[in-house]
Amino acid sequence: MISRDGNKRHLRGMGTAPVERSSDHVRAAVPAARDGKVPWHSVHPADGELPAFSLSWIAGIIELIGGVLLVIGLFTRPVAFLASGMTAFAYFIAHAPRGFYPIANAGELAVLYCFVFLYIAAAGAGPWSFDAILKRK
Repeated sequence: MISRDGNKRHLRGMGTAPVERSSDHVRAAVPAARDGKVPWHSVHPADGELPAFSLSWIAGIIELIGGVLLVIGLFTRPVAFLASGMTAFAYFIAHAPRGFYPIANAGELAVLYCFVFLYIAAAGAGPWSFDAILKRK
């Protein structure tokens, strides 16, 4: 890292953690944004259109808008916290009634995304994000 006066500084003990943290929110948000387009473009034509303001419709809005915000790294912590809560809610509504363990009730992805988004909410976006740019100003 180069400081403002041009001297090189090394981040001891950090390795590539800030760079990896910057890419974590992108790797988690792209599939969420892709899945969030369901309210407008039905991925499964047999399902038909979702009624406005249903739970699935609201989840799709959170996934689409939250996914885009997470990809660019804007409002990362609150959006990731909201997405984490949304996936936890989805697990308990859709998967938990079929059995408690995610492997038995096909809820692995919901639990995975819940904890990935919770990690992003705790860790933040990293140095390559709009949050970091706004923080510098």
